[in-house]
Amino acid sequence: MFDARSASSILEFAKKLKNKKLREVCSKLIEQHTYKGKGNFGQLLEKYYFGYEPNSAASPDFEEAGIELKSSPLKKLKNGTYRSKERLVLNIINYLEAHKETFNKSSFWKKNAHLLLIFYLYEKESDILDYEIKLVAEWQYPEEDLKVMAHDWEVINQKIKSGKAHELSEGDTFYLGACTKGSTAAKSLRSQPFSTELAKQRAYCLKQGYVNHIIAQISESEEDIYGKIIEQPSILVTGNSLQEIVLAKFEPFYEKSVEEITEYFRLDLNKNAKNYFASITNSILGVQLGKRIAEFEKADIIVKTVRLKENNLPKEDISFPNFKYEEIVDTDWDNSDFKHILESKFFFVFYQFKGQKLVLKKVRFWNMPYADILKAKLVWDDTVACLKEGRIVKEVLANGKRKSYFPNKSNYKVSHVRPHAKNNADTYPLPVADKLTGLMVYTKHCFWLNAGYVRDAIYLI
Repeated sequence: MFDARSASSILEFAKKLKNKKLREVCSKLIEQHTYKGKGNFGQLLEKYYFGYEPNSAASPDFEEAGIELKSSPLKKLKNGTYRSKERLVLNIINYLEAHKETFNKSSFWKKNAHLLLIFYLYEKESDILDYEIKLVAEWQYPEEDLKVMAHDWEVINQKIKSGKAHELSEGDTFYLGACTKGSTAAKSLRSQPFSTELAKQRAYCLKQGYVNHIIAQISESEEDIYGKIIEQPSILVTGNSLQEIVLAKFEPFYEKSVEEITEYFRLDLNKNAKNYFASITNSILGVQLGKRIAEFEKADIIVKTVRLKENNLPKEDISFPNFKYEEIVDTDWDNSDFKHILESKFFFVFYQFKGQKLVLKKVRFWNMPYADILKAKLVWDDTVACLKEGRIVKEVLANGKRKSYFPNKSNYKVSHVRPHAKNNADTYPLPVADKLTGLMVYTKHCFWLNAGYVRDAIYLI
């Protein structure tokens, strides 16, 4: 066994799990387990390997050693490397108490300052007892990450103090998120101290990008593909947030043309290359070309480069990944990919045409306001209804072009749905045959942010 008072003893005992399955390391009692739900792997691990009853105590699982145990699923990529399957959910946010706390004495910090992480390979068709444990390690936050997380915690706390716990979003923060936690929206509603409006139950979580960073660090199996904006953690000691540091790097280049910027950095770039603007962004941030921006990856930040016409209207709407028709109708809004994207943090880089030249105008970190997410939900709801009812094609024109019932820009100000495919033959299966045409497949579509919304709600504000 192990000494529950000793961090090193607990870690050594945990390391015996590596490359093993629960069926191999636990007693036969595990066969009679009755734990249900998403967290049952962790519950089985706690009870049958470490020998304590699963609980929701405010203190760490190994209180005397100050260690919290967390297990999390992995997915294996085609190149053989591992990535996190999901964010890492930590402790529930108590809205009625959190506003009284400071970060260093907060429930989050008391419970999660020192983590024992156990990552297992999730396989859909396998029994939970046969998931193989791939990585076992302790985790304490590096100084530069901790500064960002403390700022994230303050952002969450300030929203609670402002009576806006119901408007919390993972897009509010960088590494430490506030994710929804509960079986259904109705059951997970909670009171908040400075508003009569009920708020969804939420928990502190490490964003999926940050969990991937942890995996890369503890596996030590990946090449160095990241470059840092902040090389020295002491830079953050000045009180500047990561956001302020990034904005300050871009400001000297406002009103400069892309030619002037590339000349300044002595860049020899192909203007037609897909990574042209990404290379300019990396250069301004001081990150080597071709490398991923570590801080952005940890925060799951979605970078969007927008080219504006002279009237400030974006040259194009902004597209998101295609959705699969059969999947979207079997998903509720709270678990939808679209909602997850809209609750992310974005980094917009705006260039504007001045005659033939393209000039850097501004950059902005942004996440969609709560009220606008509700408006986008109407687009999602309408799309799902069309698919379930087989109400897809409205009209087939003489030239063969099809007009659909999907939500369009004229009826929805935030978002719309339209094709995003190589051609009409680039399709996904439909859950129900289209009533007008009888089609069982349809050209790939995706959700788009309206160009007018990007101008009015992001660029001009």
